[in-house]
Amino acid sequence: MSSRLVKSLRLLTFGLVVLFISNTSLANETKHEEEKINPAKIIIEHVSDAHDFHFFNINEKPVTIPLPVILYNPEKGLSCFMSSAFHHGHEAHDGYMLYTEHFAKEHHLEDVKDAKGQLLYKEGQIYTVGADGLPDLNSKVYDLSLTKNVVQNILSMILLVWLMIGVAKHYKNGQGVKTAPKGFQNAIEPVITFVRDEVAKPNLGHKYQRFMPLLLTIFFVILINNIIGLIPGSANVSGNIAFTAMLGLISFIVILINTNKHFWAHIFNPPVPMGVKFIMVPVEILGIFTKPFALIIRLFANMISGHIIILSFICLIFVFGAMNTALGWGTSPFFILLSVFIYLIEVLVAFIQAFIFANLTAVFIGQAFEGEHHHEEAAHH
Repeated sequence: MSSRLVKSLRLLTFGLVVLFISNTSLANETKHEEEKINPAKIIIEHVSDAHDFHFFNINEKPVTIPLPVILYNPEKGLSCFMSSAFHHGHEAHDGYMLYTEHFAKEHHLEDVKDAKGQLLYKEGQIYTVGADGLPDLNSKVYDLSLTKNVVQNILSMILLVWLMIGVAKHYKNGQGVKTAPKGFQNAIEPVITFVRDEVAKPNLGHKYQRFMPLLLTIFFVILINNIIGLIPGSANVSGNIAFTAMLGLISFIVILINTNKHFWAHIFNPPVPMGVKFIMVPVEILGIFTKPFALIIRLFANMISGHIIILSFICLIFVFGAMNTALGWGTSPFFILLSVFIYLIEVLVAFIQAFIFANLTAVFIGQAFEGEHHHEEAAHH
C-alpha cells in the first residue's frame, strides 16, 4: 500500500513539475498580452513543428536547443547553419529569414492576405530576404531542415534499435532462454507475447509469424514517440499528420501486397443481389482507402487532442487572470489538478493507441487473405 502511495506521489510531483514549466513558459509569452490573450494561437504554437526545442523563458529570453537548418535555393544553392543564427526570428542570416510574430508586428504584416483571403506569410516558415528587407515570395526555398519532429523521430528510432539490440543480445547469450529474463527483458517480453497472443494470432492465424516484425515495430515506434511526447519541451511526433500518414501508408502497402483473388472477388462481385451490387462495389472500393485513412486520423486526433486539452486548461488560468488577478489565482489549483488528471490519462492513452494501431493493422491484413483462410479450412474439413 505504501509503495503504491509513493509511486502516486512521484507521478503527481512529476505532473506538477511539468505544469510548472508549462506555466512559466506561457506566463512569459502572455506577460505583455494580458489585455488580449489568444489561447488558440498559444496552443497551436506549442503543438506545431519548429526549428528548435523550446523549453521555457528566463527574463523573456527563451531557453532552447537550436537545430540544423538546411535550405536550397535555385539561385543561392545549398545553405547549412544552425537555427540560432536567426536569433528567434529577430535577424536574417545568409539571405534568409524566419518569419515570426515579432517580425510581422514590426513590419505590419500580420494581417496581409492574398486574393483568396488567406494569410500571405506563414508563421515559422523560412523565406529569402528581398531588396526591401521583406520576405520574397517569388524566390523559391526548399526547406530540408532537421526540425524538432524529425530530430525527435530519429532519436526515438535510435533508442528503439539500441533497446532491442540489447535485449536480443541477452537472449542470444541464453539469458531468458535457459534462465529467467532479467532487467529490461522483464518489461519487453510480456509486451511481445501480448502482441503475439492478442494481436497477431487472433487476426492472422497460422501466418502470424510473418507479420510479427511489422506489428512489433509499429507498436514500439508509436509507443516510444507517445511517451517521449509527454516530456515537457519535446515534440508531439504522434500528433503530427505526416508521421501518422507514413505509418498508414506502410500499412496500406502491406495490406495490398497480401491480397488475393478472394479479396478482389469480394470487392468487385460482393455476395449481394444484383440490384445492390451497383451500390456495394463503389462502397467496397472506397473501403480499401478508408481503412488506412482511419488509422491515420485516429492516431493523429487522439494524440494531439490530449496535448490541446492540457494546454487549454493552463491557458484558462491566464485568461481568468487577465480578467481578475484574484480569479486567476483562485481557479489555478482547480485547472492544475484537471491538467494533471488529463496528463495521467495521456500516459494510458500512449499505450492504448499503440495497441489499437497495431491491432487494426493486423485486422486489415487478415481481411486481405481472409477468403484464402476460409478456403483452406474448408479443404481441411
